[in-house]
Amino acid sequence: MTEPNLPRPRPSLVTALLVALALVVAACSPSDAATTATVSGSSSPSGSANPSSSLQGFTNIKHVIFVVQENRSFDHYFGTFPGADGIPMQDGKPTVCIPDPVLGKCVRPFHEAALINQGGPHDVRHSQLDVDGGRMDGFVRSVAQHSANECARTRLAQYCDDTLGPQGQPDVLGWHDAREIPNYWAYAQHFVLQDHMFAPTDSWTLPSHLYLVSGWAATCDSPYKPMTCTTDLRQQDITDLQRRGAHPPIYAWTDITYLMQKEGITWAYYAGHSLCGPEVPVKVCESSGATPAQNPLPAFTDVHQTKQIGKVKRHADFFTAVSNGTLPQVSWIVPGRGGISEHPWTRAPITDGQAWVTRVVNAVMQSTLWDTSAIFLTWDDWGGFYDHVVPPRIDANGYGIRVRGILIRRWAMAGTIDHQTLSFDAYLKFIEDLFLGGQRLNPRTDGRPDSRPFVRENAKQLGDLRREFDFTQEPLPPLILDPHPAPGPASITGT
Repeated sequence: MTEPNLPRPRPSLVTALLVALALVVAACSPSDAATTATVSGSSSPSGSANPSSSLQGFTNIKHVIFVVQENRSFDHYFGTFPGADGIPMQDGKPTVCIPDPVLGKCVRPFHEAALINQGGPHDVRHSQLDVDGGRMDGFVRSVAQHSANECARTRLAQYCDDTLGPQGQPDVLGWHDAREIPNYWAYAQHFVLQDHMFAPTDSWTLPSHLYLVSGWAATCDSPYKPMTCTTDLRQQDITDLQRRGAHPPIYAWTDITYLMQKEGITWAYYAGHSLCGPEVPVKVCESSGATPAQNPLPAFTDVHQTKQIGKVKRHADFFTAVSNGTLPQVSWIVPGRGGISEHPWTRAPITDGQAWVTRVVNAVMQSTLWDTSAIFLTWDDWGGFYDHVVPPRIDANGYGIRVRGILIRRWAMAGTIDHQTLSFDAYLKFIEDLFLGGQRLNPRTDGRPDSRPFVRENAKQLGDLRREFDFTQEPLPPLILDPHPAPGPASITGT
């Protein structure tokens, strides 16, 4: 096998901000601040159509872990991260101005210090309003005129919980930095930040998670006839069929676990503190159980047919598997209920979600699996929050508004910002190239044809996550962080 033709990092000076942030996490980090570099391009590392010819070095990756949080746009969390494609600024001030129908003027993004945010509506209709034909200026209008958000509609203090910006603008225009989410910024600094990671489609949590595991979201006339499925980005009332742990077959098309099961690739989907079966008290389920919108695999017909439902597990099972060294080859971890998802509607501080993710990452880093694991951290949709980048269209269904992703790995290209166009399809492609010999969820070849309109993993615009690895560098040490860290420095002085 030949060595992947990975682009080499272009080093630049570390900014004062990153140096300051490194000092904040220095007690937890055994290495100095990494230099900032970029990755660009979307071709495969080898330039070959055969993925197996470009896996040298990748064969030591035995465990791929996808950690999926909820409802935050890229600009909302990393819009002021140095070197990233963030909020357009001049002299530290946003140059964009977004129409506000309540105030009767345009308003600008602002630093949001509040840890509990309100966000905005986020389904197909609201995505179209926010994007506004590519102008990316509908975010305030969407939350003020097309949602039940009383704060956005009235701007009265009793509804707003100190979330309004200095112009009276709603918090969909707010951005955070290391002051609120220092661990996320530390991961981005030390490993790989993906600043063109887009939600897979113009919609909410359930369609995004369907794309996460299958590359499509659809409704089927029959759960046993994959050719009867048609695209459905709304998924209206579908989760009602999965309440209280019920998992009837619903989704007839093929998901990635079908291919993995055929090839003997192990997997698990860690869905919540509990799985909300009939034996679980209602209060426990509602407070910390799995939620159907994040946990679609048990409703895939092929998961029933291949008798794999038992691979959907609890959070505690993840930590046990990590501790015992028995983690499967592919793992997905979603937060479930309990205020750790970062979904604004939970009314929980974003630091609770950051603490949860830090626990997950620390567990892997402190185990024997760190040497052989790759962790991909992402968020499932934009949550109504502002982003300035127009989503690329690869088909009629997406991409959706930009979120963000981070690769955490010993051989990640340290301190790199990846500018490739990415989406959850890139995760499927990575699994397929790493473990399945380049097979695709393709009705013509996967042995279980369905009526999907497009094989997403083959999109020409889609980047290749293998470009984010550098097997010639010194392996990166673990970055063990305090789940409840002190605030980091401001990214822009005076904000």
